[in-house]
Amino acid sequence: MLEKYLVLSDEVKEAIENGKPVVALESTIISHGMPYPQNVETALKVEEIVRQNGAVPATIAIIGGKLKAGLTRDEIEYLGKKGRDIVKVSRRDIPYIVAKGKDGATTVASTMIIAALAGIKVFATGGIGGVHRGAQETFDISADLQELANTNVAVVCAGAKSILDLGLTLEYLETFGVPVVGYKTEELPAFYTRRSGFKVDYRLDTPEEIATMLNTKWELNLKGGVVIANPIPQEHEMDYDTITKAIEDALKEAEEKGIKGKESTPFLLAKVKDITGGKSLESNIELVFNNAKLAAEIARNM
Repeated sequence: MLEKYLVLSDEVKEAIENGKPVVALESTIISHGMPYPQNVETALKVEEIVRQNGAVPATIAIIGGKLKAGLTRDEIEYLGKKGRDIVKVSRRDIPYIVAKGKDGATTVASTMIIAALAGIKVFATGGIGGVHRGAQETFDISADLQELANTNVAVVCAGAKSILDLGLTLEYLETFGVPVVGYKTEELPAFYTRRSGFKVDYRLDTPEEIATMLNTKWELNLKGGVVIANPIPQEHEMDYDTITKAIEDALKEAEEKGIKGKESTPFLLAKVKDITGGKSLESNIELVFNNAKLAAEIARNM
């Protein structure tokens, strides 16, 4: 039944059948994360980095109602050019988009779902979603966190975007039994910066150690994913005070304009980019490259 919906590229199919390492990559970063042609260049470079580090990249999206793991260059170009006209798809949106034969760019949650269906265990992204500031009133909590609680995929990221409430995000992950592992760090990175003031659950210093932990978790039938928090390289991180002020200004404007739900993250990131004169976009690209490299190394060791 699954074959009716899921389409693997020849390269990804061959890799999975032969037990080769595969790394899932999301497509919201292409359609909603940055402008064209930078989005396409970044997506292709991320695939190249995964290959250089010994794994097969599987960029994931929904195209013409098909769940695709492994996109052609033309498909990546198509997503990049269409940009925000492509629907941003999370778990709740998948049945509608597939049933209607539409296109969808996958978020962390929906990429995890499609990766798991395809048999891919490791996924590299920029940052995960989380508990939004003021969630005690709005209940605005990213579906990414429930997906991490339920789906057996490890997510390599630069922590959670600092537009979120990082303390509440960690509390939520703890409640649902999702381990947060710091790669060579005891502090949760906050996307653009290496520091956040919050501790991770465990620190592991090699891809081998992370791979062993992941295999152990799933061999014990402990359901759910793992957050692997990989700090942005020091030379690309932004000044903590500059980025904190930019985020606070952007949050204030979003509140004044009544921007909520799935529109809030793209709005806030675009605003931060404007406030920082484009520096945040450069940091964003570099941290994705860094995550792709680590994800490939972990997949290789699994």
